[in-house]
Amino acid sequence: MNVTFLPSVAIGKVTAPPSKSMAHRALLCGAMSAGSIVKNVIESEDIAATKRCLTSMGAAFAEAENGLSVGGLNPFALPENLMLDCGESGSTLRFLLPLCLLSGKKITLTGRVRLLERPLTIYEEICRKQGFFYEKTTDSVTVCGTLRPDDFTVDGGISSQFISGLFFALPLLAGESKIKLTGKIESAPYIEMTRQTLAQFGVKIDKIAENEYRIPGKQAYKSRTVTVEGDYTNAAYLMAWNALGGKVEVTDLLPETLQGDAIFTDYFDKIRQDSPTLDVSDCPDLAPILFALAGLYHGAAFTGTRRLRLKESDRVAAMKEELNKFGIVLFDSENEVYIPKATPHAPSEPVSGHNDHRIVMAASLLCGKFGGTIHGTEAVRKSFPDFFEKLRALNVGYKVEE
Repeated sequence: MNVTFLPSVAIGKVTAPPSKSMAHRALLCGAMSAGSIVKNVIESEDIAATKRCLTSMGAAFAEAENGLSVGGLNPFALPENLMLDCGESGSTLRFLLPLCLLSGKKITLTGRVRLLERPLTIYEEICRKQGFFYEKTTDSVTVCGTLRPDDFTVDGGISSQFISGLFFALPLLAGESKIKLTGKIESAPYIEMTRQTLAQFGVKIDKIAENEYRIPGKQAYKSRTVTVEGDYTNAAYLMAWNALGGKVEVTDLLPETLQGDAIFTDYFDKIRQDSPTLDVSDCPDLAPILFALAGLYHGAAFTGTRRLRLKESDRVAAMKEELNKFGIVLFDSENEVYIPKATPHAPSEPVSGHNDHRIVMAASLLCGKFGGTIHGTEAVRKSFPDFFEKLRALNVGYKVEE
């Protein structure tokens, strides 16, 4: 799908979409209860992948008032030779794999090639240490084993999703476990989001040091009714239109949130005022829109960019290619990006979405400034399926070509 923008000024008020990150967590916890209600869920492609896999594992979903009822999953009694299609969802794959190690059954998790190119080494090391079967191909990973309580050492600089995945499974074991994180912990807010959701469902994870957690065993997920809060990440891609002279207000954002991407308001202010140096190691999903804003304002430097290369696309390379079409230069090294002040202009050719929802949304801002066409805009269905409808409600002009 291609979208061609007219130069536009966004004006109006829209509600924030539900947090995809919180919805993954709530649905997974609810699935392992006797029966819970999760309200305010939007069926993006990633959430659909989690629901599909949980259903295959034995969870029952049904429509409920303003949400979904879910429950009944026993991860100790999964079917033999189960196949789980994770699509392109890193959260689905990394959250569910440890649960697949509770039944002792041979289970295969499949996904797009790009998903399986992203790191899984932490789980591979755990399987090797505990003597489990582990086999990875270009589009699948197969495991077989029965996870035991242990003292786990995990590299905190690869992805917080591995820590969250272990948090979901370890409380169900018979004994206590510990997790010690090494190195610089990146995306730390997501770890706390997982602990918060687990606590809502009656599961306790004790933080005993800055980089160490104790997980008591013999716990159970309680039945709860929870409401997924608004998504600060996707709200940022709407609020960024204020940089073009717009007057956009996004409602339904919880002021007291653990979402690390709530820092976007502070980062936007710094980019508007100066040429700052910003650390994106805890908020990598904001990087594409921050790069776009830096190109429109005074430039900026960014640290903590290493993991951007391991997302749905290589987001550093993708943004470098697309910003160049607007006359904006991006210099990159292993863990840093520098964007000098530029004189941006209309794109010299159509913009590619790189099959990455964040690249499409960031490119939309630039095309909304100058006009221009983006190819592959269907990628927004991964996290924000009504993104373009929200822009239309904000008076942004565009036309769609299938």
